[in-house]
Amino acid sequence: MEFTAQQIADFIKGTVEGDPSVKVNNFSKIEEGKPGTLSFLSNPKYSHYIYDSNASIILVNKDFEPERSIKATLIRVENAYESLAFLMSVVERAKPAKTGISSLASIHSTATISENVYIEAFVNISEGVKIGKNVQIFASTNVGENVTIGDNVILYAGVSIYKDCVIGANCILHSGVVIGSDGFGFAPAEDGTYKKIPQMGNVVLEEDVEIGANTTVDRATMGSTMIRRGVKLDNLIQVAHNVEIGENTVMASQSGVSGSSKIGKHCMIGGQVGFAGHIHIADSTIIGAQSGVPNSIKDPGQMFMGYPAIPLKTFHRAAIVQKNLPDLQRTVYELQRKLQEMEKRLNDK
Repeated sequence: MEFTAQQIADFIKGTVEGDPSVKVNNFSKIEEGKPGTLSFLSNPKYSHYIYDSNASIILVNKDFEPERSIKATLIRVENAYESLAFLMSVVERAKPAKTGISSLASIHSTATISENVYIEAFVNISEGVKIGKNVQIFASTNVGENVTIGDNVILYAGVSIYKDCVIGANCILHSGVVIGSDGFGFAPAEDGTYKKIPQMGNVVLEEDVEIGANTTVDRATMGSTMIRRGVKLDNLIQVAHNVEIGENTVMASQSGVSGSSKIGKHCMIGGQVGFAGHIHIADSTIIGAQSGVPNSIKDPGQMFMGYPAIPLKTFHRAAIVQKNLPDLQRTVYELQRKLQEMEKRLNDK
């Protein structure tokens, strides 16, 4: 399907600059823009690409001020990245949804399956499972006993959901995700061995959660590991037992959250961040990549980085000092040498 710049602008409440009749039928990155495609500019680092881009339409923020002429038709919006995401979502939803259940799927007779569900080959649906409307389950996924899956959920190939877990509406779980595996609970015995503590809880994902490939969320020892509404977890993340992650928090790849820690709402967690167990992170906290968080963060809206994680301004000052350590060391050695010479002169006198 093709859309004109004016049609798109009307749809996203934007303003056209250039030819309102120019048409597009696909998307492209601004540095690889092709005729007949729509692109966007939101990061100032990419501004130089806009002047030579061959994209037919480019979304820009309202405050964007070009330094020279631009070939493409512009659509000015409040937030170019958000508008692009919205348009791409609309296009994705317009694609016809798959339906039907493969004869090679294994579905227990007690499972309840709602309408317009798509289930591919080699999927296993266990006893007592409840599956909502418009759910898509791709090949080799396993859904354990008494799992509940809400409407419009997508489970990509190879997802594993253990017994008793709850997946809320509109969730997306990518390939290799494991929900509800045992928490890391072992009690040390007098003979030096470790005795397994049964993990008797579950995992609850609220609505609109998306979890990236090969991420794992462990079931609670008792109660529930909670992933609240709107949380987005990247690939290769480990969430331990009895953790709670607050609404609309986002976490980048290779981060890990130790058992019973609570992360607040609207937090932004960089890649490879590690959280100690049994700590609390305040709402709207931002933590830079590769940080280690051994203690609770009590005040909301702060930015932290480093190990141990410290306020960002303090981290920047410390980084400058660290960079200058070789020079400081030479200065100290020189002062020591001069002090020794002065002491020797005094002793000689």
